[in-house]
Amino acid sequence: MTKADRRAAVIIEDDPDMRAVIVEVFEGAGFDTVAVADGERGVQEVIDREPSAITIDISIPGIDGFEAARRIRAASDAYMFIISGRADEVDAVLGLSAGADDYIAKPFRPRELRARIDALARRLERQEKSAPTGTVVTQADVLSHRDITLDAGSRMVTLAGDDPGLTRSEFDLLTALLRTRRRVRSKAELARMLRGDTTEDTYVSDADERAVEAHITNLRRKLGDSSAAPRYIETVRGVGYRLTDGDTTAAAAG
Repeated sequence: MTKADRRAAVIIEDDPDMRAVIVEVFEGAGFDTVAVADGERGVQEVIDREPSAITIDISIPGIDGFEAARRIRAASDAYMFIISGRADEVDAVLGLSAGADDYIAKPFRPRELRARIDALARRLERQEKSAPTGTVVTQADVLSHRDITLDAGSRMVTLAGDDPGLTRSEFDLLTALLRTRRRVRSKAELARMLRGDTTEDTYVSDADERAVEAHITNLRRKLGDSSAAPRYIETVRGVGYRLTDGDTTAAAAG
């Protein structure tokens, strides 16, 4: 079974009660789970099992959650949740900067985690349906802006010919901005897109919008971009983000 077909999750959590709750929620959503209590073993389980999803607590034995996240991100593009009792905004930003896709503060309601897992499942389903089944690439699949080229079908992106190493969320945000070009995308709109929500008026929390800000900051860093003098992504103050004016095209692939 290929990684794209898998519904597997690795849970890295040292509190046995919390670990049991997280496992129950993932298994209720149809995931096979492996749960471990320390960071080093968690990293190895991710490498061995190639899961679709990972959860990491920050305060775990051995290497902490931030370091575990960095090591995992170097080896895996799985969707990564940091679930932590440390609710400070700086910890959330550090977690997302380490490669996490989402940050959930303890205590949380199991239904909140389930909603995010369901959103992840929808994203995975869309990616599987859009994955190329042959060698044909449509013009709409390949997008470019300046020296960025992105193939939405194969989920590959290059910056001046090199791979910038984007996470799933960073890739999806860049795709959204490339598709809408100079139209401004609000933080709330982008947050809904990331969680697979197609309803325009559903609630978006401040934490969700801050997560979008952190992802955009990481995306800019990997692209070598600057918010003060942007080459790729502009901030429209009080509204959201859009591509800079420039060479933005849908590039045909031969």
